[in-house]
Parts: sequence; structure tokens; C-alpha cells
Amino acid sequence: MEIRIKSFEELSIKELYALLQLRSEVFVVEQDCVYQDVDGKDQKAMHVLGYDDEELAAYTRLFKAGDYFDAASIGRVVVSPKHRRKDYGKEIMKASMEFAFDKQKDKNTIAFAKVEPLIKISAQVYLKKFYEDLGFKETGKRYLEDGIPHMEMMANR
Repeated sequence: MEIRIKSFEELSIKELYALLQLRSEVFVVEQDCVYQDVDGKDQKAMHVLGYDDEELAAYTRLFKAGDYFDAASIGRVVVSPKHRRKDYGKEIMKASMEFAFDKQKDKNTIAFAKVEPLIKISAQVYLKKFYEDLGFKETGKRYLEDGIPHMEMMANR
């Protein structure tokens, strides 16, 4: 899988359409969850796109500390149904985590954290093991988000 990381402004119209289509296909249709996916936060995010032969196969969006949570965060983690079982979920998350951690230790960016670099996520509960395998730990807060059980998880380098 080829990974591309872009700001909102760097996305082409074709890329933006593909990522919104994938998010809608999985989060709205497959998970049968009516919610406002286009939430006005994409403009602040970095977008991690995973391509399999020029087709968008996996995606995440990243926020620096303070833009979504108090720590850097990764969200909208999604793998296309026809590209599952290829470990693309882990691959896109590892690339996302590496980028987020690297940005936090770069003193020349506004994302620099003065404490140990952290990543906070709002994870669907059924994916707990997936995220634990990537180094995330549940912080104890569980809640419903758009009718789906979620939990707060954190990872550090």
C-alpha cells in the first residue's frame, strides 16, 4: 500500500471525493449510523491516504494537540470493505502514528509537545484489541458516540 499524507489544501478534488465516499460507505451505510461526517474539522486535519494500485484502500485523519483533543489525535480510521484482510488497517495506523509522533518532537512546528508525545483516540469498543496491538491503552472512559460504544485510548512512543 502506498501512503500519502496531505493537508486539506493539498488534496485534489478527486482525493477529497474518494475519502468522503469511503467514510460514507463504511461509517454511514455499513455501520448504519446517521451522523454528520462532514463536520468542519477536515480543514484542520492532515489526511493519511493509503492506496492500492491508485484506489483509495485505507484512510485516517490526524489532528495536532489542541485541534480536537488536548493531545495529538487520529480519527476516521477506515479500510475499504474490498481491501480488508490485507493488514491495511495496521499499516495506515502505523504510518499515522509515526507522522503524529514525529510532528510532536519537531520543535520547529506548532504541533511540538513539551511533554512526552501522546496520541489520543476515540475508538469503537469492538476494535479494542486492534488498537491495543498498536500500543494504545484504554483510559477507562467509555461512552456512546452516534449510538456506537466508544472508549478513550492513549498511546505514547
